[in-house]
Amino acid sequence: MTRPLRVLVVDDDALVRAGLTMMLDGARGIAVVGEAADGDQVPTAVDAHAPDVVLMDLRMPRVDGITATRRLRRRVRPPEVVVLTTFDTDENILYALRAGASGFLLKDTPPEQIVTAVRQVAAGEPILSPRVTRRLMDRVAGQADAYVRARDVLSALSPRETDVVAALARGGNNAEIAAELRMTVATVKAHVSHILTKLDLDNRTQIAMLAYEGGLA
Repeated sequence: MTRPLRVLVVDDDALVRAGLTMMLDGARGIAVVGEAADGDQVPTAVDAHAPDVVLMDLRMPRVDGITATRRLRRRVRPPEVVVLTTFDTDENILYALRAGASGFLLKDTPPEQIVTAVRQVAAGEPILSPRVTRRLMDRVAGQADAYVRARDVLSALSPRETDVVAALARGGNNAEIAAELRMTVATVKAHVSHILTKLDLDNRTQIAMLAYEGGLA
């Protein structure tokens, strides 16, 4: 007999984990092999249980789901990741997909659709909830104008600042950016501060979104 699909459930809410586990364990051909309560527990749980699919929450106290997904997908032969969240902002959707998630579902998705999503991503077929698909379509519709505007704004940056923006948009923290660009963490922080001031932005998320719109990531 073909072995069941192995699923790891990652969510900081114990009730959510219990509900997902009960639902998936009751589906034919699927077995929940482990749970994790935070993104920093994912590597150990994956090593211990070798899941085919990870159901990943986004908002967790120590390591968020996007960071955990990005780190997981850097592994050799990583499991597929389906993000399951209550937060469907454009930023979350794009960050999750760019981090390597194969699916993005909302927590109000009917149980049978979550089960179907697990099977589909395990078979190599990406899955998005209809509401998420609609948001992405709306975003693409305005992408051309956004690209021109973003490139005009980004043209104010020096080449080195542009490198920092691109690395930040790929999800790197200060230490990771410093290692990638061969500079100190203090220098990265200084560059980010100058970029915020120069572009009249408030935070790193706005920098990353501008980079996405301008094709830097």
